[in-house]
Amino acid sequence: MEIRVLKYFLAVAQEESISKAAESLHITQPTLSRQLMDLENELKTKLFIRGKRNKNVTLTDEGKLLKARAQEIVELANKTEAEFIFDDKNITGDIYIGGGETDAMRIVAKVIKNLSKAQPGIKYHLYSGNGEDVTEKLNKGLLDFGIFIEPVDKKEYGFIQLPQNDKWGILMRKDSPLAAKEYIEPNDLREIPILSSRQFLVRNLISGWLGYDFENLNIVGSYNLLYNASIMVDEGFGQAICIDKLINFTGESNLCFKPFKPTLEVGILIAWKKNQPLSKCAKLFLQKLQQEMSTLT
Repeated sequence: MEIRVLKYFLAVAQEESISKAAESLHITQPTLSRQLMDLENELKTKLFIRGKRNKNVTLTDEGKLLKARAQEIVELANKTEAEFIFDDKNITGDIYIGGGETDAMRIVAKVIKNLSKAQPGIKYHLYSGNGEDVTEKLNKGLLDFGIFIEPVDKKEYGFIQLPQNDKWGILMRKDSPLAAKEYIEPNDLREIPILSSRQFLVRNLISGWLGYDFENLNIVGSYNLLYNASIMVDEGFGQAICIDKLINFTGESNLCFKPFKPTLEVGILIAWKKNQPLSKCAKLFLQKLQQEMSTLT
């Protein structure tokens, strides 16, 4: 299976048309059709449902699976190729950083800003996702670095502990009965409708703080990233368990954040795979990050 053919396949999946894909790829339609048939024969499965005269196509279930895999393969191939295109004076390339929502991203942004002045040829690609999403991409080599909110299983990673801690609490409307409280205690959560993070490790963390099983809460929904959950809260659907400093409460916002008591703080770290060699760009970024950390300790 050639990378070139996978790129052809992805173009057709994107355009949903062999003729349009052939035009965008600057090859003839018969050539593209033959390449797709060869790919189907190689995989011994049908990837497309073809319309009249092969003009319009839709993916089969097997085609949808290949699309997800092909996107990862092509992305990793492009990333690998870019890592070898540099010189010692003017480094060019790409750095891929994934992370959950945390204000600690400001430290990373500062390092990127300073590094970009010295090496403007480096490009930075940010991926937002929860810890499980970022871990998967980091393990597959699709990310160079992942920013994690603890708890994190660190066995397979090198990491730098960032100097900030995030506090857990509840995002709610200002007209909520609990908004009058300075802190939220475990018994306050027993009856109220809760939106929770989907991450298993987070649920274990909250269970430890509660002193009773997380599943005993009135969970009315879950979220991956907080922004959309905050809209649900703003509309009066539930209150979200989350960390602080992510939602702006200034101005005319209807929302407020109340921290847990006893305080539940978690550390933030940036990690990379131990057994995955870093590109020259990534090594330079890591060096600058370590220098920044030394000024903060």
